[in-house]
Amino acid sequence: MLDVRRLRLLREVKVRGTLAEVATALNLSPSSVSQQLTLLEKEAGVELLRKAGRRVQLTPQAEILVAHTESLLSRLEQAETDLAASLTTVTGSVRLGVFQSAALALLPDALTSMRQRYPEVRIEMVQREPETALYETWARDFDLVVAEQYPGHAAPHHPELDRKRLTTDALRLAVAPAGLPGGEARLLEDAGGLPWVMEPHGAASRHWAEQACRQAGFEPDVRYETADLQAQIRLIESGNAVAFLPDLVWSGRGTPCRMLDLPDHPRRTVFTSARRASANRPAILALREVLEETARQVSGVRQ
Repeated sequence: MLDVRRLRLLREVKVRGTLAEVATALNLSPSSVSQQLTLLEKEAGVELLRKAGRRVQLTPQAEILVAHTESLLSRLEQAETDLAASLTTVTGSVRLGVFQSAALALLPDALTSMRQRYPEVRIEMVQREPETALYETWARDFDLVVAEQYPGHAAPHHPELDRKRLTTDALRLAVAPAGLPGGEARLLEDAGGLPWVMEPHGAASRHWAEQACRQAGFEPDVRYETADLQAQIRLIESGNAVAFLPDLVWSGRGTPCRMLDLPDHPRRTVFTSARRASANRPAILALREVLEETARQVSGVRQ
């Protein structure tokens, strides 16, 4: 009989690529992971792993076992969901991955509502970039993710994850207050000769921002890179940079920045994703409901 815990380790190797990364993800030592996989090979009676440089490569037989393991884990997760749904009280924990502007605008009020309405649910939140968080939700590091999608830039799709729209918000050009450098800008084209702050390369927001500038006829002079939107705002407010910012970042705060509308009035989509096998777990349903309520309230205040 094959051991499900060892099969899960094999799947983790497929997902993460090295024994060291598997050990880190599961809080085990690399030697322990290696020993368990050696035992699994003995149970299966076939070779499962081969060295490929610093990484390990799954054999065709291992790929077969991983495919079955995916189904097993989904069935077990579905069993846990059905069991939780049979209870009269919403309990358990939800591991949540969320990007910064959603964490700032939605999480404080949402967590307060969850604590008041579902006191036996524990929420654990980690800030992650959307692409990473979606992958890690598929890999079972998170139960739920709040992610974003920019116009013309589809967020990664993972077959086991569902997707539910949370809200949309306008994307605008943020420039300094009048009297500071950049404060004279009135149109996107006016920002062609100004210093910009953007998120690092690889982020969907960065690619979208560069394309928007190029469509306006200029290459942005990106002097500052940071994923911290609060740092971006300070650079803009002090007259040191301009940037594209979504309306959600202004929730609950004022600013002397001037917000300029963009051609075609682009909007960003914010959505949640969970694994289909656990999406109906009462704690996840409750958190999604509360996030949707909070998003509606925030959207109403912005409008």
